[in-house]
Amino acid sequence: MPNHLDVLVVGAGIAGLATAVALEREGMSVDVIERSSESRSGGAGLFLPGNSVRALTALGVGKHLSELGASVPGQRLMDRRGRVLADIDMAELWRGTAGCVGITRGDLHAALQEVVPVPVRHGVTVDSVRYSDGGMHDDGVHVDFSDGGSGRYDVVVGADGIRSGLRESVDPAAGTRYLGQVCWRFLADAPDIDRWTVWLGPGTAFLAYPVGGGRVCCYADVTAPASEHPPKASKDLFPHFAHYDRRVRDLLATPAAQNAHVSPVAEVNCQTWARGRVVLVGDAAHASSPNMAQGVAMAVEDAQVLAEVLAEGGNTEGLLRQFVQRRLPRTRWVQRQTHRRDRTRSMPTALRNMAFRYGANALYERGYAPLRDLP
Repeated sequence: MPNHLDVLVVGAGIAGLATAVALEREGMSVDVIERSSESRSGGAGLFLPGNSVRALTALGVGKHLSELGASVPGQRLMDRRGRVLADIDMAELWRGTAGCVGITRGDLHAALQEVVPVPVRHGVTVDSVRYSDGGMHDDGVHVDFSDGGSGRYDVVVGADGIRSGLRESVDPAAGTRYLGQVCWRFLADAPDIDRWTVWLGPGTAFLAYPVGGGRVCCYADVTAPASEHPPKASKDLFPHFAHYDRRVRDLLATPAAQNAHVSPVAEVNCQTWARGRVVLVGDAAHASSPNMAQGVAMAVEDAQVLAEVLAEGGNTEGLLRQFVQRRLPRTRWVQRQTHRRDRTRSMPTALRNMAFRYGANALYERGYAPLRDLP
């Protein structure tokens, strides 16, 4: 028998829309609210590894990925002058999973919106979440909204990102931790770049990968310890890459680079993702450095596992704890791997280049092999 639950999903980003699709497919009734006043159509690009493409395909957007995105057959690691350190075959790395894809964030968001069976209420946030008897074991959650409305739900899902408004009510001790890097993202025309390509310098990196239509997503990061004043504008980016390969300098000379989105690189550490009938998914629960490109994968896998667990029926709070226990090992693995990758990148340049030249394939295999398994 299907477990018919009324669920509120807070956040209409990738995690929230994926959660809405997965829950509706299991016969649950879902409302979705989003704090922004309109649909998210902006952003730069996303590199989707095999486990991410597999999860999204299961949600029904596989055709959209192939039509709107670009196949990414390999990853090339180079030093800052463009000398190749290693080539990674994505088909081999993600064998038995799915091919890798680059796509703009706007295109992926639009694809998910097409398969979401419920409308999103924009410009609405949660004012309060409470239980009618004041305890955590009541049979429902009463939610007051910023627009004056209210509702009763069996489960409230916080899919509201790294700056989650619900996280404090679930784990008051949790928060974001700055990882000592600042990154820039922008889209540019570069039909000659047909794979995920990174140039590595001392304390810096520049990445470009195809996202469809002859465009690439460019991602640059710079080490900036908390004791320093992190860069906050696009103009602060350019001096760090003055001695890079001309291809990088050409991309930085494009108009889009002048308006690149700038943000600190941070992660989220929660001791628990669930309290009572409120549960966190995606970046709200376990945001990590983007260096593993696992943000979308972990969010969509969360959605699938949450829907699967809740569909089993039984004590709802117990099911939410079961969901967390099932997802914690995988997401913590990803965070540990991002820390290892950052340590490798911060090695002395000559030593790091040698490590990648002779050991990159083994490093990638160890880092990603567990993610080929189903969540």
